[in-house]
Amino acid sequence: MRGGFSRTMDLAAFMRLLAAGWTLIRADALIPRELDEVLPPGVRTLAGFLRLFSGRQARLGRPGERLARSLEPLGPVAIKLGQVLSTRADIFGTVFATDLSRLKDALPPFPTTLARAEVERELGKPVDEIFPVFGEPVAAASLAQAHRATMADGREVAVKILRPGIERRVARDSATLLMAGGLIAALIPPARRLEPVAFAETVVRSLQLELDMRFEAAGAAELAEIMNRDGWMRAPQVIWDGVAKRVLTLEWVDGLPLSDPATLEATGLDRKAVADNLIRAFLAQALDHGVFHADLHEGNLFVVPPSGIVAVDFGIVGRLSPETRRYLAEILYGFLTRDYARVARAHFDAGYVPAHHDPDAFAQALRAVGEPVFGRAASELSMSRLLSLLFEITALFDMRLRPELVLLQKTMVTVEGVARRLWPDHDLWAAADPVVRRWIARELSPVARAKDFAEEALRALRAIARMAETGGPPAVAPEPDRTASGLTWLAAGAAIAGAAFLLAWWAG
Repeated sequence: MRGGFSRTMDLAAFMRLLAAGWTLIRADALIPRELDEVLPPGVRTLAGFLRLFSGRQARLGRPGERLARSLEPLGPVAIKLGQVLSTRADIFGTVFATDLSRLKDALPPFPTTLARAEVERELGKPVDEIFPVFGEPVAAASLAQAHRATMADGREVAVKILRPGIERRVARDSATLLMAGGLIAALIPPARRLEPVAFAETVVRSLQLELDMRFEAAGAAELAEIMNRDGWMRAPQVIWDGVAKRVLTLEWVDGLPLSDPATLEATGLDRKAVADNLIRAFLAQALDHGVFHADLHEGNLFVVPPSGIVAVDFGIVGRLSPETRRYLAEILYGFLTRDYARVARAHFDAGYVPAHHDPDAFAQALRAVGEPVFGRAASELSMSRLLSLLFEITALFDMRLRPELVLLQKTMVTVEGVARRLWPDHDLWAAADPVVRRWIARELSPVARAKDFAEEALRALRAIARMAETGGPPAVAPEPDRTASGLTWLAAGAAIAGAAFLLAWWAG
């Protein structure tokens, strides 16, 4: 019985995958005709064949508009993809990014009557008893929508409520995404090193966590404490009496939504300073504390002139272990000092590159990435071109997906895109200078080395003590297979391209 049910689910997921592909083909959004001039002959022929099945919507609007219309009905996973693409005006163009930006927080809301019923059911009290004033929706996204309300004690708050039935929709989308990852791995051998199944599983897990507002409340409270230490960004206070599995209540944010194009023209707004603060806030969270807001697109950001930033929507929180942060410090410092052998050793020590490869050859490949950026401003470098070179190089050394760096890379790409939309000539790594300098000083200083040595010695002493108690050596867990997990070419961009851009500022 279970096998029959599983086959039914697989068939349903496959049919939804076909339907999604058909939707994109009908809108000429899968391989848009505008790309014909840059496509290889074989792909151009395939695109021409698929275009025979396009519909009336394929003639309406620009590529970004057609893609936005296609992604919107496909569910939360597709919308998340559109959000990431909309931040990369430097790669895809301003027009394309602007056309996709409507996916951030401009989706149709569900009725307020349903929202009130959900609040009563989750919080166990009549809405009017908790919120004497409960307004209409002020924002509606793929998973939830927000209402402005006033509590009985007079506090202005934002009440976030999950969409009715969204759990079932996410479950269906997740099954389809996992199937797509499996098909890509099976049918496209060059894509296997990108671990499409592992990537899909990471996205599914993050979406599952986003469906519990209690987790988001905890993430908001934790990140608020971290943000307050530096002051480059802040988070609204959590109102714990208004938190349940499907409801989240936060203090009201009196800021200007960054998703509104008019905000960029607001009186007194220092756009360059806002871009600088955004970069510094993200890096301080990730590198100094190992915890970061992993969904920093414009729809989740408000600004307070001249340069204040308030973040909302804490459904996705990224984390980095101390070991991972140390490896990243070694990689970055090696690039800054042009010590490519050191960078290569860090990659091998971390398991990013399989052990059977030659470290000297990998160091030579890294030199091909690092040397061209010396003496050049970051604004003169093309991220897409650099990542293309990295893709070619990492393919030669079997670098694969490393799950714990996926969110870091994704957020890094998003933040860079937002910063350059704010200030087109923004120098990402010059803005990051104060955070990166203190990070390197802390991670690679003699004091840090002494601390690492002390921790290793303490672990050794504990192991000896256990041996004395048990009369034999402790059981040793098998060494994890690090070959099966490394960096994707984009995650390599987080560790390598990032360092290269900082290098351009530091050396120039």
